Amino acid sequence: MEIKVSFKDISNEDKIYKNLYDGKWVESNSDKLIEIKSPINGELLGKVQSMSKEEVDLAIKNSKEAQKLWAEVPINRRAAILYRAAEILEQNANELAEMLVLEIAKDKRGAIAEVYRTIDYIKFTADSAKQLEGETIPGDSFPGTKKNKISFVTRVPLGVVLAISPFNYPVNLAASKIAPALAAGNAVFFKPPTQGSISGLYLAEIFNKAGLPDGVLNTVTGRGSEIGDYCVTHPDIDFINFTGSTEVGKRISNITTMKPVLLELGGKDAAIVLEDADLDEAADNIVAGGYSYSGQRCTAVKRILVMDSVADELVAKVKTKVAKLEVGDPREEGTVVGPLINGKACDFVMELIEDAKEKGAELVIGGNREGNIVYPTLFDKVDTNMRLAWEEPFGPVLPVIRVKSIDEAIGIANESSYGLQSSVFTKNIDAAFYIANKLEVGTVQVNNKPERGPDHFPFLGVKASGMGTQGIRYSIEAMSRPKAIVLNLGAVE
Repeated sequence: MEIKVSFKDISNEDKIYKNLYDGKWVESNSDKLIEIKSPINGELLGKVQSMSKEEVDLAIKNSKEAQKLWAEVPINRRAAILYRAAEILEQNANELAEMLVLEIAKDKRGAIAEVYRTIDYIKFTADSAKQLEGETIPGDSFPGTKKNKISFVTRVPLGVVLAISPFNYPVNLAASKIAPALAAGNAVFFKPPTQGSISGLYLAEIFNKAGLPDGVLNTVTGRGSEIGDYCVTHPDIDFINFTGSTEVGKRISNITTMKPVLLELGGKDAAIVLEDADLDEAADNIVAGGYSYSGQRCTAVKRILVMDSVADELVAKVKTKVAKLEVGDPREEGTVVGPLINGKACDFVMELIEDAKEKGAELVIGGNREGNIVYPTLFDKVDTNMRLAWEEPFGPVLPVIRVKSIDEAIGIANESSYGLQSSVFTKNIDAAFYIANKLEVGTVQVNNKPERGPDHFPFLGVKASGMGTQGIRYSIEAMSRPKAIVLNLGAVE
């Protein structure tokens, strides 16, 4: 049966978006509202409520009570609800994709891709949950232990998961927290990003319509600067799953005590290009990886480390491809680079661009700004004294750093405080593995751009890029724990 979900279901006639509490959409007692305007043209899309600490307390208490019953629901029934959520999301994919375009200025192709990737993610989570099995461990496999002990090991939920998603993937990176948490038997207290709240709340209604018991998924809206610390340190939150900036991630790590966290933070992903690389393939991947969604991705290519002997040729190829990128309104077909999420983000990118210019980098293409659009920018001959070599722009600008050896490339790559992903372009498998083994990152892509997924692969960052491992099975395991019951059979004569 087809179920239609409307944005009117979760807002009032004044386009004030409510919060999901105990299975119903309710208005806050607070009169503080946050305007959500489109980065494209400043159009007011609606307002979200800034919930009070008292309302947060009530919602978390409700989540904790609901979780006790949800933990008793068999996995096959939890999976059935996830399958139903994926089905409803597919039935309403276009409406949600249209809001993504308006709310976060994602291009049309990228918006619909995000929704359909989320559908697949939820389905695969349901599949994976049904395949998780416990184990029995005989005691006598350990030296000195008799045969009268058997350990039955199962996985149990942690309790209430606080899920905090980012603006750039407010649907996919919300579902990647919510679905595994629910599959493991947790309740979820979901805080969408401020810019991205409307899309995130719509996703919550998808799960609600799929038949989740009341209170198993509650939402909270408000600025992280006002209620963020309160939520992450709340005594009834049992796990924190956060995607966002390294600055906020470090704060969460510092202020939480004896509370498990899964943090997906920033990156400064390097594309290392060797002399024998297929330069056309490398250029294609670098441009796709560096400029799609205006570079606003943690896994975007953020610097190119290329052997000096092939640097001129690679730069020329990248420049040609960058010049062909469509820039403008993301509502128009074919647009790749559109407005950044806000003016502050643009200001920061332009700071990095100006610093590179002042310190002698060679501007190959771009470097200009119109409103909240920063044109796709490529710098050559960037050196390690420039901010662009180290800082994450989260915008459409790429530095080329020329190197003379593999070990020099590895050294510069590893000097970064980040460690999310890197790419290596070469036809030499021995060189690829040598570099991959030396790089201090979570994942190394050989002859491909950095990317998240496929979603059943492990996804992780080291150093300032995060803590813990994601990926569907890994996420379910992170938000559950082993529990052992030891059966003592009596003395054996």
